[in-house]
Amino acid sequence: MDITEKIMEYKEDMLRDIDRLIRIRSVSSTNPEAASKALEYILKRADEMGFATKNIDNIAGHVEYGEGSEIAAVLAHVDVVPAGDGWSVEPYQLTEKDGRYYGRGIVDDKGPAVAALYCLKAIKDSGIVPVRRIRLIYGAAEEIGMDDMQKYFSVEEMPTMAFTPDSEYGICCCEKGIMHLEVSSQYHDGTILTELQAGNAINAVPSKAYALIDCTENEDHQLRRFADARAGEYDFIYTMDGLRIAATGKAAHASVPEEGLNMATHLIRILAANFGQLVLGSLCSFIDDAIGLETDGQSLGIACRDEESGALTVNVGVVDINEKSSRACIDVRYPVTADSEEIFDKICERASYDGLRVKLINHEPPLSVSKDAPIISMLNDAYKSVTGTDAVIYSTGGGTYARTLKNNGVAFGPIFEGDPSNIHNADESISADNFLLHTKICAKAIYNLCTYDKPQT
Repeated sequence: MDITEKIMEYKEDMLRDIDRLIRIRSVSSTNPEAASKALEYILKRADEMGFATKNIDNIAGHVEYGEGSEIAAVLAHVDVVPAGDGWSVEPYQLTEKDGRYYGRGIVDDKGPAVAALYCLKAIKDSGIVPVRRIRLIYGAAEEIGMDDMQKYFSVEEMPTMAFTPDSEYGICCCEKGIMHLEVSSQYHDGTILTELQAGNAINAVPSKAYALIDCTENEDHQLRRFADARAGEYDFIYTMDGLRIAATGKAAHASVPEEGLNMATHLIRILAANFGQLVLGSLCSFIDDAIGLETDGQSLGIACRDEESGALTVNVGVVDINEKSSRACIDVRYPVTADSEEIFDKICERASYDGLRVKLINHEPPLSVSKDAPIISMLNDAYKSVTGTDAVIYSTGGGTYARTLKNNGVAFGPIFEGDPSNIHNADESISADNFLLHTKICAKAIYNLCTYDKPQT
């Protein structure tokens, strides 16, 4: 039987397990225990299907089928970013509406994680004997720096070939390097600005921000005029502690910050235009002057690009200013040929002008896999056998588990061009037809991993 048709026999069971997994609120940044429960759930389901499983410290684990000295793998994660506001459906359950599946994690990455498990079940139930061990490797901390895979590969073997269904179709051979930085001061030295809060994830463009300021009525009127002329929506609320400004823009993934409307930087720009940078404090001065509304790092002096992976991007993901301290978390994604140390040094040098400290929270080096690697031809065969066309080879600013594989693996699916997924945003979703199409492609790809016989050397 054709494995791409066999997998459809499991559709209802697969959707049921996706729903149950989505209902586990596995936001790793705030609830690592729930993320561990999500990992436990998917490993338990695999165990019930008759697969060998292993849990590594409740942060990562694998499902294994077959024998042999070589390992081929599919990597997926079961943790998610916070749901945030603005959903038209309940975020923590699977909802089918107007031909689409909705839910936090349906695309990134719980849906594909469960689909991969059922693809392996279809292969096992069909009696296919792999020529190598096949592992489904699951992590519970991908959204907070991928320490899960560092832990996993510190005690487990590295696959010789692998893919992760955590990006877009076709085949992603290059991933930009990612640096997560915290720029901070031990105190807040602003005189007018009492508080400013924006964002809850460093790898997302904050769609909401609010500031509390102490100003005169005349300054308030001028501020409203500035806001009327700027992008975004602004509400002004008088409180006992001062004027509260709530700003609303558009969220986006940090890999494509230009697609969002960052309300941290836009709100700071409006305040700076009205009051000047100095009275807002050192951190706001730095953000407004060295980053502003840019997403390319030009004012920071780090703008660069290459043919392989495109341009560097910068995103201010979190701002937390209060009466005692101030900090901002910044996401920098740099081209595969760029020098990460030079970029970091330039940011530190610029921040020092405002008396700020820079801390490297996390660094993920770039990924670059040869287009001639066997994994590329296997995945292209899977894509072409289901869709009838070759898969496009591309690069991304997104960060996936592929970069933990020492150039032995790539990102492959599940998002199709023209199907807005709203990853890291409200109403994360995928066309029901496209999700099932992805499941067929995934089944064929895992089948190819099972049966590919390397040429003798």
